Amino acid sequence: MVEKISVNARCPRCGKNALVTDVETTEIFCGMCGFVISERLEDSGPEWRSFIGDKTNKVRTGDGTSLTRHDRGLATIIDPVNRDSTGKLLSNSMKTTIKRLRVWDSRSQVSTSTQRNFRQAFSELGIIKDKLTLPDAVVEKAAYIYRKATEKKLVRGRSISTLIAATLYTACRDMGIPRTLKDFADTANIRRRNLAVCYRMLVKELDLKMPVVNSIQCIARIASVVGISEKSKRYAIRILKKAQQNEILSGKDPMGLAASSLYIAGVRMRESYTQKEIAMAASVTEVTVRNRCKALKSLDV
Repeated sequence: MVEKISVNARCPRCGKNALVTDVETTEIFCGMCGFVISERLEDSGPEWRSFIGDKTNKVRTGDGTSLTRHDRGLATIIDPVNRDSTGKLLSNSMKTTIKRLRVWDSRSQVSTSTQRNFRQAFSELGIIKDKLTLPDAVVEKAAYIYRKATEKKLVRGRSISTLIAATLYTACRDMGIPRTLKDFADTANIRRRNLAVCYRMLVKELDLKMPVVNSIQCIARIASVVGISEKSKRYAIRILKKAQQNEILSGKDPMGLAASSLYIAGVRMRESYTQKEIAMAASVTEVTVRNRCKALKSLDV
């Protein structure tokens, strides 16, 4: 996108007032001779300002609102600097009063049980997110699901860590990120069975429509752990696409199918990978790999 800037600005080379800006490349150049004046375009929009007494200070606003915070990032705090609006130091008695006000202000931000629940839950949400390296969009989606579950009073009588792990798994399923129940169970140090129960409860009570996991998305994850070549990965993808055309993937575990296709591809490409290595990388059993291989080997790929 190209825009013309002020007519008073002139090109230092040809002297013409035909300077234009390219928003995509962030360059300012002359429209007549093509001389590039600046390679970096600065934002010329309004600046946020704060008015303290007779002085005007340029300041930036804080972080944007987020569902992953118990107060959505909208809470305010009392400035820790002990000065008044004119910049003068406070007296000793006023410092004591302001210090007490800061304490009560911090306490009042988590005055209800729901806010305390959100603070603990979203703290664990951040821990699981860092361990599994999940994107921010998934975490926001999980926080939204958890807030909906709280509105319907689904949190009562259930472990916060189990429910927050279930919401994260639900968000991953909804956004097509290949993560298994075992990953979340091991990361949150909870039982897989309890996590599965909470997940099914969320899907039922919140009326969520979960998409079917594509087994092709699981291939890259397993291959990176085992160290399978790119040639074998592409061959495994061809096997799964052929299986989708023949409609033999319904009702099967996506990780098991991806592991089986990778094992078959490794055998046909003469790469020495055992069923045990691939099964451990996919968090499935060797029996599952062998059973899925029986159906996939019959495909003409």
